[in-house]
Amino acid sequence: MNGLLFFRALLVGIFCYLGAVDTPWVYGVVGGFYILGRPLIAGFVCGIIFGDVKAGILCGLAVQAVFIASMHTGGTSNTEITFAGYGGIGLAMATTKDPAIAVALALFIGQTFGLIFYNLKMAGFSYFNRKAEQACQRGDEHGLLMQQIVYPQIVQAIVRIVPVWLAIYLGADAVKQLIAIVPKQITDIVTLLGGVLPALGIAMLMNILIKQKSQLIFFLFGFALVAFSKMSIIGLVFIAVTVAYVLFLSSGNKSKAQPQAEAANPSATATNSGDYEDDDMF
Repeated sequence: MNGLLFFRALLVGIFCYLGAVDTPWVYGVVGGFYILGRPLIAGFVCGIIFGDVKAGILCGLAVQAVFIASMHTGGTSNTEITFAGYGGIGLAMATTKDPAIAVALALFIGQTFGLIFYNLKMAGFSYFNRKAEQACQRGDEHGLLMQQIVYPQIVQAIVRIVPVWLAIYLGADAVKQLIAIVPKQITDIVTLLGGVLPALGIAMLMNILIKQKSQLIFFLFGFALVAFSKMSIIGLVFIAVTVAYVLFLSSGNKSKAQPQAEAANPSATATNSGDYEDDDMF
């Protein structure tokens, strides 16, 4: 038995539990799901655990880009992002440390085992909700505490720590053997697809954020600055903030100018409004 891998896999599983959306121990959703639960942070944590922070962050960046537009809608999701982050990145760090492999493993773990355990957990929590309601009717504060916090968190810890720990500890050798016997052409295809998927995630995010085609100009301008002038991302952020602030001021002044003009010339406003009014419609 590999004791070091056993300990590392267990640590990754614990962080997967702490980063869950319904785990309260790390400042609730803010510190847990929105910080520890992000693949980028998961890559950093896995990098520390496996002794290679640079490789962990690179894996985290690749996985984060894929899931950057992922969101929960009405309590449902197309993937379980903490399973994907810690399971996929942790298993990749235990084997190849290749970001493309991390992306492939994250997608597989997040959209299969992650969703299975997540849905089973949500269905099982309905039992604790019913018991908590009965405790409220009896005025049982201790029973309410146990049914709403203690028991659900025990289940939550089991369904997150154990699968991720087993996936990394038992799956590391299996992944290494699989990569060793798979033809190089297949691994090249997986690497290529793993490099394309982050671009797909960014495109999905742009589809959500960009409402007008003219806004693509700013994206292309920023991309050109980074790609051809070798400008740092920090410098580009300052330029983007400046441009956004100037646009905000210009749009705000335009919106304020119209009410001021109408107040200065009310007769013109009445005339213009009368031109478009159809008396037959009222």
